[in-house]
Amino acid sequence: MKLSHLADYAVVLMSAAARFPAGERLSATLLADETGVPLPTAQKLMGQLAGAGLLDSHRGAGGGFTLSRPADAISLADIVEAVEGPIAMSACTNGKSDCALDAHCRVKPHMSVVGHAVRGALGAVSLTELAR
Repeated sequence: MKLSHLADYAVVLMSAAARFPAGERLSATLLADETGVPLPTAQKLMGQLAGAGLLDSHRGAGGGFTLSRPADAISLADIVEAVEGPIAMSACTNGKSDCALDAHCRVKPHMSVVGHAVRGALGAVSLTELAR
């Protein structure tokens, strides 16, 4: 399993956000400068992360983004799924497979177990740990 560039950047942005004091309002510009993630990418990702409920968006003069919950309550799995969608090890586990082996595959019934194990491993890594 390899993270896409966007998922990787999302982890970098969220880790940087977690290093600021809780409740501090952060802008995409600030986090882009802090991390080196290009500003348009940071803006896009922060919108996605807010849409997934990991960041709260605040409008107005004192606006910006804050973590929606404490960093130790946000996992690596949460961040990856916010950008990539549900964690699955193969296309056949989401029910949308057009695999030629589908009718005879003896591995398919077990792939969800693998996916759950990977999700569990990523879920065990908190944003607090990533921010260190």
